[in-house]
Amino acid sequence: MSIVDEDYEVSICANCGKGEEESHKLKACTACKMVKYCNRECQIAHRPQHKKECRKRAAELHDIELFKQPPPADDCPICFLRMPLINSGSRYQSCCGKVICSGCFHAPVYDREGNKVDDDKQNACAFCRVVAPKTDNEMMARLNKRVEANDSQAIYTLGCFYRNGEYGFEQDYTKALELYHQAAELGEARAYGNIGAIYDNGQGVEVDQKKASHYYELSAIRGDVVARNNLGNREGRAYNIDRALKHFMIAVRDGHSESLKTIKEMYSDYGDATKEDYTKALQSYQEYLGEIKSPQRDKAAAFSDEYRYY
Repeated sequence: MSIVDEDYEVSICANCGKGEEESHKLKACTACKMVKYCNRECQIAHRPQHKKECRKRAAELHDIELFKQPPPADDCPICFLRMPLINSGSRYQSCCGKVICSGCFHAPVYDREGNKVDDDKQNACAFCRVVAPKTDNEMMARLNKRVEANDSQAIYTLGCFYRNGEYGFEQDYTKALELYHQAAELGEARAYGNIGAIYDNGQGVEVDQKKASHYYELSAIRGDVVARNNLGNREGRAYNIDRALKHFMIAVRDGHSESLKTIKEMYSDYGDATKEDYTKALQSYQEYLGEIKSPQRDKAAAFSDEYRYY
């Protein structure tokens, strides 16, 4: 609410009508951002009149944030191509804290004369050239150094070790949750998604679907497509088809193949999506594939497929 003069606008308290010059700086309603108040007492007094409109606007603002296409993942710091979505498409390097694509990770190293270098150098980090750890203890020592440096990826990885009971750690969901929260606050989107999954599945905690949705949303907003796909599935089960389709379309643009498959089924099997929806999703997915493709990555993928069962 405001009083407009010819050359400037003066905000006023939605409850008592005092302007900024009378009541110092007014505070906006943190939920809807539409009105301002002198103080908490005025906000509480105005709540019965404002509550319905506030909730409606707050929900609108939330959806605007929730359904924005997140920025793409960082490029590989070596080849500068967009990082692939799939887990096997990139590698975290605990020596330097960089995430590099599998194409650069597996690419052979040559000297200035075009000869392949020796095995130790072939097995070195493609970014910082430090030789890879040879034992789990050496790997954990490097990871712990990155944890001490507040590296969100390292903290997230350690949380996964506790959640799964790997590398000598006893399974401890409480410790995993603590580490996931720490990693999420430092910017690791997947950590919020894993917190959501813990509440979704009741792993060491009571099942809490409200908390699960909350953390899936935080993760999805920050770009985690697995959390985004989970939200789509949850909306689909609740028969909120339009919202489900929006989630799946965002996930497809960031390379989530299962979301593309679901949109295809929504179109061909259930009639919940149109041909135009599926066509748009397919084009988005193909665009993503074009952004991540390189000969080095193709070779790395072929190598991984060849030795997958050995």
